[in-house]
Amino acid sequence: MSSRSKIPRPTVKRLSLYLRELESRADLEKTTISSKQLGSALGLTDAQVRKDLTYFGQFGHPGIGYEVTELTNRLRQILRADRKWNTAVVGAGKIGRALMAYQRFPRKGFEIVAVFDTAPDVIGQVIAGHRVRPMEDLPTLVAQRDIKIGILTVPHDAAQKVADSLIDAGVLGILNFAPVRLEVGDAVSVTSVDFSVSLEQLAFQVSLGLTGSLDEHECDQEGGG
Repeated sequence: MSSRSKIPRPTVKRLSLYLRELESRADLEKTTISSKQLGSALGLTDAQVRKDLTYFGQFGHPGIGYEVTELTNRLRQILRADRKWNTAVVGAGKIGRALMAYQRFPRKGFEIVAVFDTAPDVIGQVIAGHRVRPMEDLPTLVAQRDIKIGILTVPHDAAQKVADSLIDAGVLGILNFAPVRLEVGDAVSVTSVDFSVSLEQLAFQVSLGLTGSLDEHECDQEGGG
């Protein structure tokens, strides 16, 4: 197996997509899948699927392909999704509340065990079964509840301070929903989710399909009179 640090990030991202597709196949009671079927479901080639999996060893059986249950379990092990990750949400606003109620988190092994906020009118509320705690409680609860991952859903101007607090408390990974780049060095791993960037990228892709019709419309207007 290759060193994890040498594995391309796009490959790791595709592993999550493979796992999601395999879980969907399992729900349909499918027992086997080929690299071609797995790739086609995700818009990839079978060669790409085999190349990605080769980083982690030998998979599949001649004439059969991959056994869905076996490959699912292996990918969960590789992605460390076969264990429970205690998680804290910082920011009990709209995004934070939606994440607290998201039922797939526990199924994926991410258990929200603490929620924090700074707003006096929010602290003490029980939201989706979680009592919102003040930030002053963060260091103690991170240690007591063995919290390894923090989900950050605070305004951009508070994000860095909150990230620093999570790091100081011992959190090892941050999922950042704040529209700002966090300066964390090598202290923790950070994955950012920026809705505005995603929407801009989507708008660009959609505009590619509209360009031809828009250009034709403009030409018709210029040629009229």
